[in-house]
Amino acid sequence: MKLALLLTSLFVLHDVHAAEPFLEKQDLFTVGDDPAYNIYHIPGIVVTAKGTVLAWCEARKGGGDWSDIRILLRRSTDDGKTWSKPQSIADVPGPKQKNPFALRLKNVDTTQVTYNNPVLIAGRDGIVHMLFCLEYERAFYQRSEDDGLSWSTPVEITATFDAFKKDYAWKVLATGPNHSIQLKTGRLIVPVWLSTGEGGNAHRPSVTATVYSDDQGKTWKAGDIAVPCTDTWINPNETVAIELNDGRVMLNVRSESKAHRRLITTSADGVTNWSTPKFDEALLEPICMAGIVRYNYSGKSLILFSNPHNLDGGREGKPEPGKSRARKNVSVKISRDEGQTWPVNKRLEDGPSMYSDIAVTPKGTILCFYGRGSKPGFAGSGLTLARFNLEWLEQP
Repeated sequence: MKLALLLTSLFVLHDVHAAEPFLEKQDLFTVGDDPAYNIYHIPGIVVTAKGTVLAWCEARKGGGDWSDIRILLRRSTDDGKTWSKPQSIADVPGPKQKNPFALRLKNVDTTQVTYNNPVLIAGRDGIVHMLFCLEYERAFYQRSEDDGLSWSTPVEITATFDAFKKDYAWKVLATGPNHSIQLKTGRLIVPVWLSTGEGGNAHRPSVTATVYSDDQGKTWKAGDIAVPCTDTWINPNETVAIELNDGRVMLNVRSESKAHRRLITTSADGVTNWSTPKFDEALLEPICMAGIVRYNYSGKSLILFSNPHNLDGGREGKPEPGKSRARKNVSVKISRDEGQTWPVNKRLEDGPSMYSDIAVTPKGTILCFYGRGSKPGFAGSGLTLARFNLEWLEQP
């Protein structure tokens, strides 16, 4: 009798304290809300040291990568439930010229200004660091000391990238995109990709590397090429980073490789001596941006990963001809062993869904910010925020 009462009490306590699974979605940027923009693309999200959520994107007036693009930001101070109005946060004064390699392409308007590939880092001291590019040719740094309300004057750091030219004669550059990280040592790490601009969309061929700062963003330096372009690792480009519990930095890399899997490489310092890149068989690659973040909450230390989990049912894990680039089924995975395995995969969106980024709030709420729409395409009809908890993610 006593044992039965004890077991009943334990079940009651479990029910009281166990969080109920939940999933909520809201659209943060929708085509048609502002007639100035007809595409919202490249979503990014991060949570500051004070708990403010910052969500940003590229707002495009033309659609393509070389069109008129502005970087818009929205803020939330209540765990991602309500949001401020969009604010344009990148403005470089003075004359601007199109990248010469863009002018080789058809239908590029020389009067349009392209701000591209914003990356934000939430520093532990409350400073929010930001890198972005202009015309895929110049790179800039700015910071916010009031959780994204205002930003310092952009400082050009393009000279940092000149150090790469001894190994790779780039003509087109891009940071990130998505959020990036500050290491336990204080070092700021930002993945970048570089291209000679001679191939498709002036973005190919390409390689992946990192730039870093050891003085809180005052100066930036170039690291080693992390993933070169080879017959196996084809056009590595948009890359996300995470610090592993042993202090190593792991890059998770998009590429156009025939394996159609994400590429993984690690470094002890996030800058040099990158390991030989390997394909992660569990992480499908429909050639699309992905998100990665550390989940540190309630005694758990997990890695979360988001991207379109789709290869259209090709044989033996290979995509069917003509379907490998279908962006749909954005899903979130869990790794409990520092990225070695991914036993949990939960679909967030059925149907067309594209670029994504992912963050975790101080309350343990998981936020996935991603593109979606009713029709297939490289970008959807807007950008959606999904709020959910680990209980929902782990629920069968």
